[in-house]
Amino acid sequence: MPEDAQGLAGFGYELGLLKRVRRSGWWHAGVKDPESVADHTMRAAQLAALIAAEEGADPARAALLALWHDTQETRTGDLPHTAGPYLAKPDPRRITADQTERLPERSRSLVRKAVDEYEARETLEARCAKDADKLEMLLQAVEYRDAGVARTDGWIDSARKDLHTDTGRRIAEAAVTLSPLSWRDR
Repeated sequence: MPEDAQGLAGFGYELGLLKRVRRSGWWHAGVKDPESVADHTMRAAQLAALIAAEEGADPARAALLALWHDTQETRTGDLPHTAGPYLAKPDPRRITADQTERLPERSRSLVRKAVDEYEARETLEARCAKDADKLEMLLQAVEYRDAGVARTDGWIDSARKDLHTDTGRRIAEAAVTLSPLSWRDR
């Protein structure tokens, strides 16, 4: 069996963990079964493409960056903000380097460059992807609030203050005033 195929298959299995890793900060708010990192990543990538389209950036590139932004959590789990004072923040680039060590060069380069660009936040696509990460959290917080979870305001406020694009800020303003079911009530 070719070694490159084994590396790709093994990484595919590792990425599957993201379907089981839960967004642990929501347990603090009383959410018993929060969404997975994979659930979060899917909507973040979709939002990144939309934000990028509105901002005049490359939607496919922004979605790609958002797609890889939390893959390191297969190795660390999802660490809530409350862990910050007790743990050094894991270096996403270092984790990604370890994760992709057995991949063929083209795939290894693709993933490492995407994570590096996202973390550097120097491109408009990276800023759109980061805004999408924050907006996804905001939308999830509003959805949980609508379902009866009382303590979501901190997540909503945190997301709103960390947005960098005009489109991201406009979406956030609209999202906090709409019902999560507004899409079907037109």
